[in-house]
Amino acid sequence: MEIKINSLEQIHDAAKQFIAAMGDNTVFAFYGKMGAGKTTFIKAVCEELGVTDVINSPTFAIVNEYRSEDAGELIYHFDFYRIKKLEEVYDMGYEDYFYSGALCFIEWPELIEELLPGNSVNVTIEENEDGTRTIRFEEA
Repeated sequence: MEIKINSLEQIHDAAKQFIAAMGDNTVFAFYGKMGAGKTTFIKAVCEELGVTDVINSPTFAIVNEYRSEDAGELIYHFDFYRIKKLEEVYDMGYEDYFYSGALCFIEWPELIEELLPGNSVNVTIEENEDGTRTIRFEEA
């Protein structure tokens, strides 16, 4: 599936399209260059899922936990940008998150690719020359 975001005002519409296509998948690996909009898009998806907490990048915490006020379900948001070695990910107990059945949105998954579940959905966000964004992923 491909979702085009022409402006920041359209990000919530794009988030709704993404949510509609998520199916039963729970682990989403977001690929994209620095500044492509991964955090901003994940924030919009979380808001559309009913998260009312402040949503920001877990760059220093590695993982932020949110709860959907609508469904009461847990959502984990990871940022592995600062990971230096896989032992750090083992130490944080990644399996408890990835295999919990809760939604997991992962930024910088290329740094931990060998630990990703086989059924994780790869999502690519690209910034186009005109400043728009294109989100590509396989639908469920």
